[in-house]
Amino acid sequence: MQVIEITNLTKDYEVGFFRKRKVRALDGLSLSIDHGQIFGFLGANGAGKTTTLKLLMRLIFPTTGGARILGHDIQDVSMHQRIGYLPENPYFYDYLTAREFLEYCGEIFGLRAADRRKRTADLLARVKLDEKRWDTQLRKFSKGMLQRVGLAQSLVNDPEIVFLDEPMSGLDPVGRREVRDLISSLRDEGKTVFMCSHILSDIEVLCDRVAILKRGRLAQVGYLDELRRTTEGPNRMEVLATGTDAETLRQHLPGADIAPTPRGLRLEISSEDEIEGVLAALRKAGGKIVSVQPVKQSLEELFLD
Repeated sequence: MQVIEITNLTKDYEVGFFRKRKVRALDGLSLSIDHGQIFGFLGANGAGKTTTLKLLMRLIFPTTGGARILGHDIQDVSMHQRIGYLPENPYFYDYLTAREFLEYCGEIFGLRAADRRKRTADLLARVKLDEKRWDTQLRKFSKGMLQRVGLAQSLVNDPEIVFLDEPMSGLDPVGRREVRDLISSLRDEGKTVFMCSHILSDIEVLCDRVAILKRGRLAQVGYLDELRRTTEGPNRMEVLATGTDAETLRQHLPGADIAPTPRGLRLEISSEDEIEGVLAALRKAGGKIVSVQPVKQSLEELFLD
């Protein structure tokens, strides 16, 4: 079931003072996201990722096109009761404590006092915010601590879809791991996550599908394995061998791409049919095969391509 449907979404901004001109930040974006997926939204700075999220949240308005979330047009603000949102640079009232802020968010969503208190405690514990800081004013929080509070507020209403803009921003490696685990648990609960991130390794680990924006246009969309096969081809293999050196092996495999690594010699072959030839050459050179595995393009390579 598709829970997010984006159709020809376009956004133009006017820039300049005396001579105004239009700059297109988003150009005819069409996407659909299925229920229960973690969907990664990638692009260089200025590609249109944050613009897309702001359009879906109705913080800004499209020039043309539209979108539907949970079967409702994005103009239907009642749908916001069922979604959560973490902006890229969240700003909270500095003199509230973390506990007060989350209880305030719960009150906005109509939670009763007892439910608000329990929900607040559960969420602050879930985002791993030190309990000693729950009653500290937010102005005394670090960037990473504020990010944890922002994640907690995006879950106050137990949303069906969570929109996250750079959720790992400001977090140390331990914090990133904890947030990755939290996002993964949302999928296990049957929620849908739409996340933008510059940290490609997190996207690669978490996401079921990804979309890559380039200058406001959709460049690629699909499952990671499908995108890699499209770019790299399905049959390339990597062979790791030991027991010989590169020069000796090249005498028996002229023209082969052989690279020394700390674990041994690395060879790339175009298909499985070449493995027998590599094995025969290794026997002659006094070496042996350690491993054979398909070559998978990293998300970073795909993104740069």
